[in-house]
Amino acid sequence: MDNGVPAPEPPPLHAVAASGADPVPLDALAPVLVRAGLIARPDQLLGRRRIGAGQSNLTFLLDLAGRAPLVLRRPPRGPLPPSAHDILREYRIVRALGPSAVPVPRALLACDDPGPIGAPFYVMERVDGDSLRTELPPAFAAGDLAARAGYGDRAIDALAALHLLDPASVGLDDLGRPSGYLARQVRRWCQQLDYARTRPMDDLDAVGRWLAERLPDDRGPSGLVHGDYKLDNLLFAPEPPVRLLAVVDWELATRGDPLADLGWLLAFWRQADDPPPELPIIPRVTELPGFSTRAELVDRYARRVGRPLPDLTFYVAFAMWKMAVLLEGHWARHVRGTAGGFDFAYLETANPALAARLRRITERGTWERSEYRGSTSAISD
Repeated sequence: MDNGVPAPEPPPLHAVAASGADPVPLDALAPVLVRAGLIARPDQLLGRRRIGAGQSNLTFLLDLAGRAPLVLRRPPRGPLPPSAHDILREYRIVRALGPSAVPVPRALLACDDPGPIGAPFYVMERVDGDSLRTELPPAFAAGDLAARAGYGDRAIDALAALHLLDPASVGLDDLGRPSGYLARQVRRWCQQLDYARTRPMDDLDAVGRWLAERLPDDRGPSGLVHGDYKLDNLLFAPEPPVRLLAVVDWELATRGDPLADLGWLLAFWRQADDPPPELPIIPRVTELPGFSTRAELVDRYARRVGRPLPDLTFYVAFAMWKMAVLLEGHWARHVRGTAGGFDFAYLETANPALAARLRRITERGTWERSEYRGSTSAISD
């Protein structure tokens, strides 16, 4: 993957009628790829496979004859608000970050015409790496335990590189408004909670008030924020040493408070001595021996960005609260019979348990472990 070579501007595209309910109709997509120079003939597009089971922007692997597969991203099907799932905005971000120190897939093509597949989409190079969720790649599972710390190191290094990047240097200085970022986020997620309300959620309401009353100083450092920075969205090489090949899923990226990204990463980073999580969907691979502790992640981040960090309780609590609000929306879909093939029955008890623990954290005013209070250690290597 050559991140130093910017992708060409998208060539002019013309509408090709989509067929049926297929989210990626091959007969309509193939002529677009030919015109973009990604394949020579329509019959080189052999098939497509869905990657992941998320309900946000959809990702597909395109199998091609005579060249490596490509990856296509498109919005989910159905009517969407104008700003939701803005796939072309995501393309712009990925393409802009290509020459930077932040590893991203190489963006190849954007199509703003919904005609070919029923929605705008973009295409990028496939990165031959894997995210971590439930288990390690075989080479790391059987290898040196100390090598596993590289996962945390590389994740933090890329996050710091993103946060130190001047948005104007990559043409993203108009991406969102950093002023008032956290206030808008808290207000928006309170509205999401109101929309999802099917049962009393006093604990989540209390945490929302706690967050609104303790917003960090808006005059602190701002920069590019990924918005969903966790191991699921980091693609690593399968063989040692640990190499982070790409950060993916940029649809929530904007300018704002960088520590929101750090709080999100920490909220998902499990340790071996943690109690069992309330949510069975939480990945637990970082509980394995050899992985960095959360305190080590915080300390490395502080050294990489070159400044001491404030107390991080707000940011971790904010991350956990967003997750709980999101899952309450899934529970509401379960109750309303609109969950499709997803089974959210576990949220009947799991999400209230998470909300109760989160409220206890905010009532104490500190995270359950002292290392979450932040880092003021020396910031020189």
